[in-house]
This record gives sequence, structure tokens and C-alpha cells, in this order.
Amino acid sequence: MVLPIHMRFIEHVKESFIQDKRIIGLLAGGSMIYGTMDEYSDLDLIVVYQPAYQAEIMKQRLNIVEKLGSLLSAFTGEHVGEPRLVICLYGPSPLHVDFKFVTPEELAERIEQPLILWERGIEISTILQHSSPNSPSPDPQWNEDRFWVWIHYGATKLGRGELFEVIDLLTFIRSVVLGPLILTENGQLPRGVRRLEQHAGNVITELEETIPSHNSKSCYNALQSTIRLYQNLRYRFTDLVLRKEAEQVSIAYLEKVYSSLSTK
Repeated sequence: MVLPIHMRFIEHVKESFIQDKRIIGLLAGGSMIYGTMDEYSDLDLIVVYQPAYQAEIMKQRLNIVEKLGSLLSAFTGEHVGEPRLVICLYGPSPLHVDFKFVTPEELAERIEQPLILWERGIEISTILQHSSPNSPSPDPQWNEDRFWVWIHYGATKLGRGELFEVIDLLTFIRSVVLGPLILTENGQLPRGVRRLEQHAGNVITELEETIPSHNSKSCYNALQSTIRLYQNLRYRFTDLVLRKEAEQVSIAYLEKVYSSLSTK
């Protein structure tokens, strides 16, 4: 459901971009594609511009978004490896809007099929018709090659009493490994833990057990729950090269560390 606040903003953006000869289209991604928008949804907008203006657009992208409404704050997306992205908060009624500035050629490489909100000519429609989105999938071997190193790291921090670090590690593993595997298995895009509560199915209880409190016993139990859930998920990949020795060593080390804590 697209709310009036979303539609008013989109219409204003379209009117502004129509006047800018450099811009040839405005598209929508994210929840607007799937019809899952609600009062908490942000807007994911794709701004397509003529490649001749690339240097100019990239230099002025903050100025461009500033003119589209009452901008409270904005910053570019280098922190997520995407400098083409501008993350914005507009007011006075707060509205989060992500703008991604791309050329027509860059639009051909995408992870989802966006909605065309406005275009100048038919170039964008033609590109979307003759190319397909390539949704990323979790790489099981990438996970397996790293997982046991991360478990060992968590055990060392547990032993040292750096429990906030253990909690952060477990959050990271849930977002990078467990969440994407579960979402993909349920036919969803592997977007971390986004809407995971809706798609976790019968593993929701196991996921809850990977969230610790700030004490050694809880962190140890959450590490063990994370291990069990990962082991159950990974065995669905028949061609996976298991790092069995790393698994055994890391689990044994975790047990040793926790045992030493229990005797103190």
C-alpha cells in the first residue's frame, strides 16, 4: 500500500526531474515492487541520467536531493560500498528516501525488476525488457570457509570477558549467514534479516536462541545455538566442502573456554 505521503513525494520528484534535461527516468525498487509497503516503509528510488553528465551528477547528487523537499539530513553510501546511493531523511513528517543514481548502462545490471514511475522516451523500458535482474544468492562455501574462524574468535572474546564483542559477532553471523540462508530457502531475497520474522517458519525459535543477554552463560548458549542452526542449514548443500577439522577445533576450544569460566 503506497501511502499519500509517499505518493506526494514521488509526484513532486517527478515534476522536478522532468525539468532537468540530464535525467531521463525515475524508477522504484524495494517494497514498492512487491506491494508490501506500509506506514514504516521508506522509498527506494532509482534516478536514471544521461551518461554524458555522470561526473556532474555524482558531484551534485547531494544538491539535487536537497531541492526535492525539506531535507533534514543526507549522506552518500560509501559505507555500504555504494557511492551512487544517497540516503535522505525529509520532514517535517519524517520520510526516509534512498536515491540511487545510475546511467542506462548501469541499470542493466540489477538485482530486482524496478517499477518505472516516469521516463523520457523509451530507452529505460527497452533496457528492462532486454535484460534480467540477477538476484544474489548466499555462497554456501564462502560461509563454510569463514564460519568456524568466527566461532573461534567468539570463543576468545568470551574467555576474555568482551561480551559486547561476542554479541556483535552473533548479530553479524545472523545477518550475513543465517538470515540469508533462511530467506533464500523460503523464496525471498537474501537481505540480511529483513522481514525474517515473517519467513523464518519453523526455525524462529532457534533464531531467538542465537540472541544473548550480556552474561557469559547466555553468550555461550547463543554461540552453541548459532552453531546448531548453521549445521542444520548447511547440510542442505550436497556439494559443500566441509571444514571438519576447523569445526572440531573451534567447538572444542569454545567448550574449553567456557569450562574454564565455570571453574573460576
